[in-house]
Amino acid sequence: MTPRVSMADVAAVAGVSAQTVSRVVNDSPRVDPVPRAKVEAAMAQLGYRMHRAARALRTGRTDTIGLIVSTLASVGNSRMLQSIADAAASRGFALTVVTASGRDAVADAFARLHDQGIDGAVILNEATALARGLEVPAGLALVVVDSAPDDRFAVVQTDHAAGARAATEHLLSLGHTVIHLLAGPADSFAAAERERGWRGALEDAGVVAPEPVRGDWTAASGHAAMAGIVDEVTALFAANDQMALGALRALAEAQRQVPEQVAVVGFDDVDDAADYLPPLTTIRQDFDQLAASAVTSLVTLIGGGAVEPVVLMPKLITRASA
Repeated sequence: MTPRVSMADVAAVAGVSAQTVSRVVNDSPRVDPVPRAKVEAAMAQLGYRMHRAARALRTGRTDTIGLIVSTLASVGNSRMLQSIADAAASRGFALTVVTASGRDAVADAFARLHDQGIDGAVILNEATALARGLEVPAGLALVVVDSAPDDRFAVVQTDHAAGARAATEHLLSLGHTVIHLLAGPADSFAAAERERGWRGALEDAGVVAPEPVRGDWTAASGHAAMAGIVDEVTALFAANDQMALGALRALAEAQRQVPEQVAVVGFDDVDDAADYLPPLTTIRQDFDQLAASAVTSLVTLIGGGAVEPVVLMPKLITRASA
């Protein structure tokens, strides 16, 4: 059986005192960058692992954060889960995931995480709307991803309206004067912001906005929503890539050629968007940076620091569909 690596072992390899190792392990700011780097390198070399229970007894922290999400069925939420897990692990935090599909479920999630001694939580996308107006347990730090400003929470978000505006302006630049929107759920902050950006770009161009059709972020809902416009649409902004995938299927079934007869732009730039047929022009939001910003803000709050709202700018990725 391999003996457990101790702080003294790390100190000997790093050439520093055991007290310095302890400070690095406990994330103390009282360590200069050079000795901190030596300790971290020695920990990696020796495979040192901190015993979370022992650390919790000493510091009052579990070094575990929660993620509250309404569903993991959507590609965007699943992608964010992976990115948040990676970002948490890189900061030495474990992750507990709670799915909460209703307001009472979010309140229960708050209570459960608090009772488990979780240091703080990230609330993801649609779950943020459910959290509004709920009492937050004392000592539970919260960061919300994609939310209107709220004094009780730290907010990290993509500028969805700016991304939607860029998508719409791209379609306008191609000469289209009627641009349909395949919108997301009515109760989604991100969907509302993307619709706002689409409307703003059309209004600035003096173009009348047609009535949006709406889906629930899934490819199947995008396919179904196209039924009423599939024969007339010439330019489509889909509020996410999955619904764009369903729209592409509906257009293919109707023998409408993309992009020759219909230009299509999505939003998210999911991993397989470049492999759609045709490859999808879309708005890329940086899930890794979004997750890293959320975890960084949460860790700062857990440590007693103050944070500012974070807004990340998305980017237009041009491919064959428009």
